[in-house]
Amino acid sequence: MHVMQYEIGLPADYDMGVIRDRVATRGHLMDAFPGLGVKAYLMRERGEDSPVNQYAPLYLWTAPEGMNAFLWGPGFQGIVRDFGRPEVQHWTGLSYQEGPSSAAPPLSATRLRSPVPSSTAPADAVAAALEESRRLAKAPGAVATALAADPRHWELLHFTLWDHRGPREAGERYEVLHLSRPERARLREGRHW
Repeated sequence: MHVMQYEIGLPADYDMGVIRDRVATRGHLMDAFPGLGVKAYLMRERGEDSPVNQYAPLYLWTAPEGMNAFLWGPGFQGIVRDFGRPEVQHWTGLSYQEGPSSAAPPLSATRLRSPVPSSTAPADAVAAALEESRRLAKAPGAVATALAADPRHWELLHFTLWDHRGPREAGERYEVLHLSRPERARLREGRHW
């Protein structure tokens, strides 16, 4: 599994209805994309538990070929054309778990990025993060959760989809506008090594 996200910051007075309409009219285009486990169309709105307006879709890829086909194909070129070229963040998948609300449509998502201190052994940090990921996966209202790592910057990422607003303490909160999940069943549950 490969995790990928880009964040498009928008002006404070931006009409977020534009993003809602964009996803409503174009979101379905990824519903059958090869190599894509899940794409969560995420948005944060200033004043709604967020200091900023932001469009920040997050992807769980089942294969690097799918990620590459998207980045070098017409889908991402539309983002570049409409918003400029964003920095694409990516992490190596460490685990994936379906939650007790896996059949429910997600309404929100949380993302928690945590640095791995240089004084901590990476394996110890990952072991602790796996325990936290298992806990999140069992939480009431959890649809699914993924854990990933960026070994270049030594950062861990917890990403969880919720069938409700999601807990405030779990990191940044996003509204889920649409969920494409063409190969969700191919996202292997449990630890990925």
